[in-house]
Amino acid sequence: MRSFPGIGLGLDVHRFGGPGPLRLGGVDVEHHSGLIGHSDADVLLHAIGDALLGAAGLGDLGDHFPPTEERWRGASSVDLLGEVVEMVAHTGLGIRGVDATVVAQEPRLQPYRLGMVAAVARALGCPPEIVSVKLKTSDGLGLTGRGEGIAALAVASVGPAGSTNAP
Repeated sequence: MRSFPGIGLGLDVHRFGGPGPLRLGGVDVEHHSGLIGHSDADVLLHAIGDALLGAAGLGDLGDHFPPTEERWRGASSVDLLGEVVEMVAHTGLGIRGVDATVVAQEPRLQPYRLGMVAAVARALGCPPEIVSVKLKTSDGLGLTGRGEGIAALAVASVGPAGSTNAP
C-alpha cells in the first residue's frame, strides 16, 4: 500500500451571485442567491473533497476536476464527492471521520445542519456518526461577515479500508 498522510485539510470559498439554488452539504438552502462556481459551488462538499484527497495523498479537487474542463461546468458536488470517495477507496483506504465548519453570516443555517450531516454521510457512504458539520459566523468581518460569500473548512481522516471509527 502506498504511503499517505491519513489526515487532510480542505478549504473552499465562493462568492454570492450565482443563479441558485444555494446548495450546502448537498442540501438546498433558501436564500436570494446561489454561489458562483464552475460546478454547483457547494463549498462544504468541496472542502470535504479536498480534505479526503489530501488525507489519501491524492492532490486536490483542482487536480481531478479542473475548472478549465467544460465537462465539470454545473456538475453536482454530490457526484464529484462520490468520485472522490471512489478514488480514496481505490487506494485501499476508508473514511474514518470528517469534521467540517461552514462560515457564513447569512443565511441562517442552523435549520439545515442535520440535513447536511445526513446528506454528507450519504454522499460519503458512511454512518452519520462519523460526520460533523458545525456552523459559524465571522462576526461581520471579511467577505463572509459582509455577506459576500460563504467559506467552509474540513478535516478528514482515512485509514486502511475496514478500519473506521464508526460505532
